[in-house]
Amino acid sequence: MSNSVATDIAKRAAIAARAVAPLTETEKNAVLQRMADAIRKHQADILAVNEKDMAAGREKQLSEAMLDRLQLNAERIEGMATAIEEIIALADPVGERMPLTTRPNGIEVEKMRIPLGVICMIYEARPNVTADAGALCFKSGNAVILRCGREAIESSKAIAAALHEALRDSGLPEDVIAVVPTPDRELMLDLLQQHEHIDLVIPRGGEGLIHFVSDNSKIPVIQHYKGVCHLYVDKDADIEKALALLLNGKTHRTGVCNALEGLLVDEAIAAEFLPKAAQALQEKGVTVHCDQASAKYFDNADVIADDAFGEEYLALEIAVRTVAGFEGALAHIQAFGSGHTEVIATENEATAQRFIREVDSAVTMWNASSRFSDGGQLGLGAEIGISTSKLHAYGPMGLQALTTEKFVVTGNGQTRA
Repeated sequence: MSNSVATDIAKRAAIAARAVAPLTETEKNAVLQRMADAIRKHQADILAVNEKDMAAGREKQLSEAMLDRLQLNAERIEGMATAIEEIIALADPVGERMPLTTRPNGIEVEKMRIPLGVICMIYEARPNVTADAGALCFKSGNAVILRCGREAIESSKAIAAALHEALRDSGLPEDVIAVVPTPDRELMLDLLQQHEHIDLVIPRGGEGLIHFVSDNSKIPVIQHYKGVCHLYVDKDADIEKALALLLNGKTHRTGVCNALEGLLVDEAIAAEFLPKAAQALQEKGVTVHCDQASAKYFDNADVIADDAFGEEYLALEIAVRTVAGFEGALAHIQAFGSGHTEVIATENEATAQRFIREVDSAVTMWNASSRFSDGGQLGLGAEIGISTSKLHAYGPMGLQALTTEKFVVTGNGQTRA
């Protein structure tokens, strides 16, 4: 039975995608404004449902990081509405043409951006993904299937109900933003087999979820297993800047993938920087795991083995290592980074540019907090996810990443000899 349910959801989404693809930018923006207005209008309803999800989450003893992702409040709901309005302000990539060449026989060759079609979002305790994914997929001309985890499914349904109201008021089918009615795993497995109707799967959640989806899908999957982000404090760093980057990256919000999980310090500056870092981290209640060389600068630090780095704590915890200059930092990142975001603190432009070129990561930063590794902060509007695989997108995914390109050839009756 579940297979027929999954097939029906996927087929209806594919049909709905045809209703979105031809809409003009002006038409899509009008619908998006209705979506933002509907979320604000139904704030009280959404919060009431979310509190029930939160109560159930506490009863199940979800981690603090998971509960933080699950919780909604007036500010976060306004953030969802504002993110949709930021998407309205972005240029629509659909239909954009890129001239390539005019061939000797006179045919003109271009590329044109087109929607992917149907995108399936699979996510856990992240109800805001419902609004972000719905709006981004809609603006880029796609339909989306939303499969939320058990922890946040009722909150997700409440948000989707507001989006559906906007679609109905605009004369569009609700299946443009389809909602899987149950978190049943068998139904999710069946969705992952619908390669005839679904074009891309984007999982957002823990490493286990991403592995499960990647291992079981017949549809291409955007992968982001975890966010092990590092700050490397170079010998030429400004100490105060580096401390600010450390504290913001680690303590601003811990349960997110762009939070710092590792601190690497050039041995040439360790004696100057690490005592100050130790005091600042202690004041914020951060637990420190470190190598033997760094331990002398910390009280009650947990000394870990060289192969124990690379953890995604998602808590007030951080791994600290003293490294032998740039090469030592690069080697550590290559061994323990997750391809998400890496930051260098330095006043040496040549070193910074080398870091940017040589570090294999979706986002590299110079003297900026890892917390900026976010679609909204990077000017993409709300992001639909962060890809740490390189096909077909890499890094925070906005509107353009939800399109593909086709060739357009214009001739005047030319035939091939």
